[in-house]
Amino acid sequence: MSRRTMQLPSWLPIDPYIMALLGTVVLAALLPASGAAGDVADGASTGAVALLFFLYGARLSTREALDGLKHWRLHLTVLGATFLIFPLLGLAARSLQPLLLTPQLYSGLLFLCLVPSTIQSSIAFTSIARGNVPAAICAGSFSSLAGIVLTPLLAAVLLGGTGGGFSADSLLKIVLQLLVPFLAGQLLRRWVGGFLIRHKKALGYVDRGSILLVVYAAFSEGMVAGVWHQVTPLRLGALLLVEALLLAAMLALTWYGSKRLGFGREDRIAIQFAGSKKSLAAGLPMASVLFGAQASVAVLPLMLFHQMQLMVCAVLAKRRARDAVVPAVPLPHPAPSRTGAAPRTP
Repeated sequence: MSRRTMQLPSWLPIDPYIMALLGTVVLAALLPASGAAGDVADGASTGAVALLFFLYGARLSTREALDGLKHWRLHLTVLGATFLIFPLLGLAARSLQPLLLTPQLYSGLLFLCLVPSTIQSSIAFTSIARGNVPAAICAGSFSSLAGIVLTPLLAAVLLGGTGGGFSADSLLKIVLQLLVPFLAGQLLRRWVGGFLIRHKKALGYVDRGSILLVVYAAFSEGMVAGVWHQVTPLRLGALLLVEALLLAAMLALTWYGSKRLGFGREDRIAIQFAGSKKSLAAGLPMASVLFGAQASVAVLPLMLFHQMQLMVCAVLAKRRARDAVVPAVPLPHPAPSRTGAAPRTP
């Protein structure tokens, strides 16, 4: 079989990082950390979460964030889609339990709706679709920054009675593991910012490796607690269907809603791709703090939604790019005169 036939279609992007996450899940299923090893994994996971949010804070340029406020209507629209419309749709899905979704899966679905937007993929797809890339950069950054505060607050209000396990202790953990390291990164950015920029590629592996450690610890704890017996193939199929409908609704609302608000085509593209996505990198560490032993099931909706949004938005971005290309219409040439002379210009 030729190498060409082994390649995946260009419109079906399988994120290698998702494959690494799935491999980590399999490893946790086969070799879960328990006992003393579980305590070590849990401590390492706590440290990894704090390191992640320290790096987030140290990388965020306050000046760039303030400059981006000039396009405030677009950013408010993206924030409204991320932290208002998404949660409302998540609450509307409450009627699906327990017939289609277990309480734990619904908690994960609702948590998915509270997570901030992505930055990298929103920028990439906006660029492919020939949209407003600077606006996508700022919108994704503002969403991530707002999520540090809004996601825990929304979780405190909406997840308290859904089996999410949110409590005052969870809020304290979020402040200590997420907010304090983030603020420390902001304060120390003046001294460590240059180092982070120079070693951006290497630190990218630190980011992803830290999240893999968080996933391993969460799924190990879930295996030891036996929570995976609650998930059946039928439930997973129902979850995929619900998430597909959720993604379709947000893509439609951000596209046509932004048109009604008077945005131009390039801005609408940025709003659609920044307002319809959820960040796996931001959501996984928060879930590990919020859900404890239930985190392995709670993050499953987010992991599935992440891959689904990549596949769907890759196709959509290429279609938007084709729509942006207006074929050039050749100008009609004046007919030559009967005498063969060139027509006179009036």
